[in-house]
Amino acid sequence: MSDQVKLFILAGEPSGDRIAADLVRRLRQRVALHITGVGGEELEGQGLRSLFPMSDLSVMGITDVLKRLPLLLWRVEQTARAIQREQPSLVVLVDAQEFSMRVAGRLKALGFQPPVLLYVGPSVWARHPERAQKLQPLFDEVLAVLPFEPKVMHKLGGPPTSYVGHPSLAEALGERHQSDGRLVALLPGSRVGELRRHLAMFREVAEMLAARGDAQGFVLPTLPAFAARLGEEVRGWEAEVTVVTDRAERLKLYQDCRLAICCAGTATLELAMAGVPMIVTYVMDGPQIRGFNKLGRPRVGLPNIILDADLTPELIIETPSAAQILPVAAELMDRADLRQAQMDGFVRLRSLMHHGTPDAPRQDPAERVLAHLRRAVIPE
Repeated sequence: MSDQVKLFILAGEPSGDRIAADLVRRLRQRVALHITGVGGEELEGQGLRSLFPMSDLSVMGITDVLKRLPLLLWRVEQTARAIQREQPSLVVLVDAQEFSMRVAGRLKALGFQPPVLLYVGPSVWARHPERAQKLQPLFDEVLAVLPFEPKVMHKLGGPPTSYVGHPSLAEALGERHQSDGRLVALLPGSRVGELRRHLAMFREVAEMLAARGDAQGFVLPTLPAFAARLGEEVRGWEAEVTVVTDRAERLKLYQDCRLAICCAGTATLELAMAGVPMIVTYVMDGPQIRGFNKLGRPRVGLPNIILDADLTPELIIETPSAAQILPVAAELMDRADLRQAQMDGFVRLRSLMHHGTPDAPRQDPAERVLAHLRRAVIPE
């Protein structure tokens, strides 16, 4: 292996940015590393000068994608050309699967030879299982963040896949007892489109819970980039809301939360690791909800998916509706047995996430990356 590893790393949204930054930190503990690529605040904190704003890739739903399609196609070409020009030792594309697949395909067309890895694979276990085989010629390996994914990817004919754990493991608080307080966490999403669809609905739910006396305060964790906007927004709410960006402060507040109302996504797993009972919700656009209904309305909350159980309530809707969320939240606030059932399930979930499965034990993502670099220097 050469003295310095040149890594091109791309993240398409905040959760991927966090995963990518964690990988960079791990690699720097082992090798001298030079990074180029695309990312947000987390990767920039690791010294990355992003090729273009990560926000260009943070889209949700078919409608948003179509609006940005010309820009996204140009970013694919721009990214592939930059990689071909820089000739890094290895490429890691984190999440943003549609974009990542197109970049990987373009690299193949350009004759790019170094290893290309996908970190966080598409949910082929939930929809479009045929995508697994489409990944096979594009990526040398998939680094999976859910413990059952290696087995599924192998069964469907996808690329080699390893379970490497999930950043939410850092949120684990150990044994947690139910809070006597009435603090509620609100997590309306980490993308602009998610905030646009969910924030007004979350406000209405919060104000209803406050007016009924069910909740005595709210905490709204968010990214630093959204803090000023959300701080200004919640000042007009008829509910006491604390906007939090600091991780340590957020975890401390989670210990006092009776429950959370959470937009479906990575945050559901983070809450489960912290032992916070929750309601999972998501507002889908027309094409999304039609596809969701056609698939039989599969589970969307990661704790439910991983445990293959209906542990947390899920409210997936097309039109924002506080009226649908309020009775579920009120019942969960009042019933300790329902909250405890979730917390007991989260204990099982934490164990599975920490250890993996017998046929796919948890591995270090940095070691999987370095294995490809060693193989490139000493072919098998």
